[in-house]
Amino acid sequence: MTNPSSSSSHIALLRGINVGGRHKLPMKDLKGIFEAAGCTQVRTYIQSGNVVFEPAQASLDELPTRIGEAIEAAFGFSVPVVLRSADELRRAVANIPFTDEGLDPKLLQIVFLQQVPTPEQIAGLDPDRSPPDVFSVIGREIFCYHPNGIHRSKLTNAYFDTKLDTISTARNLRTTLKLLEMAEA
Repeated sequence: MTNPSSSSSHIALLRGINVGGRHKLPMKDLKGIFEAAGCTQVRTYIQSGNVVFEPAQASLDELPTRIGEAIEAAFGFSVPVVLRSADELRRAVANIPFTDEGLDPKLLQIVFLQQVPTPEQIAGLDPDRSPPDVFSVIGREIFCYHPNGIHRSKLTNAYFDTKLDTISTARNLRTTLKLLEMAEA
């Protein structure tokens, strides 16, 4: 078993594939795209664009662009790709707020951002945009708690992307923990 503190595994989080019958992308094809980009030990999790892999270190900075371009060339649509190392994902899970408040973990979502927002950008977020939802920005993650469920929330990727001038994609806590487990295996 790989030592979790020194894992070189990375996780790619793709936004908006295989959702509502749009942007269909078979996971075997997605796996092949990552392998063609030089990644090894490529594994996918569920159909919504979660990929755990060992990167070709020389191309890690360019990987989101390369993957996005390959998907567009093969399938005809653009897909935002957000990367995290296993260590970064582990830190995100360790930073989850709201845990002392006895909240239902099934209603917790983590929004992964491509870059760290500025304090001014964070200050521009409206804490009352979607009551009773609450959120907390920590580094490159936004932790959202949706007591009435995610589908009623106005705390969307589009909202965060616009306000924070970034690209984001969200995963629920269960998916995030499974991806971390896969990255550490």
